[in-house]
Amino acid sequence: MRITGIAAGGDGVGRLADGRAVFVPRTVPGDEVSLRRDIEIHRHFARAEVDAIVTAGPHRVTPPCPHFTADRCGGCQLQQLSYDGQLDAKRALVGDALRRIGKLDVPDPEIVEAAAALRYRTKISLAVIGGNGRPRAVGLHPYHRPSKVFPLGDCLITDSRLMTLWRDLEAWLDLLPARLTRLVLRLDREGRRHIIAESPGEPWLNAHALRAQFGDAPSIICWWRPVDGAARVVAGPATGFPATAFEQVNPEMGMVARRWAVEQLGVAPGRLVWDLYGGIGDTAALLAVRGAEVVSVDADEKAIAWARTRGVAGARFIAARAEDVLPTLPDPDAIVLNPPRGGLHWNVTLRLRERPTARLVYISCDPATLARDLERLSVTYRLAGVRAFDLFPQTAHVETVAVLEGEGRGA
Repeated sequence: MRITGIAAGGDGVGRLADGRAVFVPRTVPGDEVSLRRDIEIHRHFARAEVDAIVTAGPHRVTPPCPHFTADRCGGCQLQQLSYDGQLDAKRALVGDALRRIGKLDVPDPEIVEAAAALRYRTKISLAVIGGNGRPRAVGLHPYHRPSKVFPLGDCLITDSRLMTLWRDLEAWLDLLPARLTRLVLRLDREGRRHIIAESPGEPWLNAHALRAQFGDAPSIICWWRPVDGAARVVAGPATGFPATAFEQVNPEMGMVARRWAVEQLGVAPGRLVWDLYGGIGDTAALLAVRGAEVVSVDADEKAIAWARTRGVAGARFIAARAEDVLPTLPDPDAIVLNPPRGGLHWNVTLRLRERPTARLVYISCDPATLARDLERLSVTYRLAGVRAFDLFPQTAHVETVAVLEGEGRGA
């Protein structure tokens, strides 16, 4: 079978003899492959695994990470594809979603390539398998067995400072909480490294003992988060940085995408801009530099608390769900949207449709929900521009910024 493209999620796509689409992990366009016999047949599609690559596609490369091949790590989906091939695949993913789901007559968008294809992540979440109340294996999931965990040696897309922390931490796993369920390592903007341990039951009582094992202990901050609860600092300085709040794992490229989005608004001084799902205030700060009056809304109270400490002149930060607070806000001159992967709440969509603004930018991490929301907004908005940004090299994820103009409102 010949692989003809890359699907959302990163699997290669081909066709069975009956015309049914079949999704095959770790393949690239142009590959000719033979499949294992245990093909998983569904009504309209199938899933299969490669038995052998008969002829390699022109963009196939040797994956740089040993875990990708040896452990079939599920963290990356496209390491077998050259970087140029990855960019082409992501452009096609966005374009296909806009045309098929969004019903928009547009070509595949331009894509801005990443500043670095490896070592860009400032956060890594590690899964845990326990034994006798202590972690037996800490690492990542194989893509084909998500209930399993393989021990992590190195993650090539994660910042080397976090991987150094992980290698040091491996020797002291017994000092982590009993019944550990998840371990998150995060790098903040001042270079401090955060260890966030999640577990049920008693708090992490010996975090100070763990922190004392590091030669650069002042830069290490330990957090404990009960399962389904709020995290708190248990060792190290409480800097106020919300280590559990959402922030782009590729901050450099995230800022590139935000800057382009803000530029498209053409905001003049004194104009009111809504910054919905604004997080820790990065977009609000860019808007304020241009003289805009900003109302930034996010449901994460810790993110909003951090944003308020930044001293962004002309910005008001509100901790609330966007769908709840919109009726209380004054009408804006422009809007920035940066919702989670699930896209816009229906009540937000209705408000935007009923009272369109002149200019709106939508920053999305999921082409499918972006396309769905653009189709819903097309009642009173037209798509004026779109650009993709590669924030997540080696994976199938892609960031997209869409620029909309309100019907009859002008630019």
